Amino acid sequence: MTPKKYKSLKEFYPFYLSEHQNFTSRILHFIGTGLVILSLIAAILFHDSVYLIAIPFLGYGFAWVGHFFFEKNKPATFQYPLYSLASDFILFWELLNGRQSFKV
Repeated sequence: MTPKKYKSLKEFYPFYLSEHQNFTSRILHFIGTGLVILSLIAAILFHDSVYLIAIPFLGYGFAWVGHFFFEKNKPATFQYPLYSLASDFILFWELLNGRQSFKV
């Protein structure tokens, strides 16, 4: 069976949410995305590229632990890197403002 091809972020996001149903995985994604934001701010404030180098490790590290050990699925990043990245930030914001819950 051929996997569905998503043509827009709006179309992709419901799939993204379906792949992020586990409570612990959502917490790990939230922490990872939060650390990415903080690391970017630190890189700008302190003019230190070490913070930029840390970004992929922070973001992907937390997210992939969530997928491989808790969701037990393959991250969509491998097939839809830009939609997945954007969805990480959308989910982060929705969790932060209460539009999404950590418990599904």
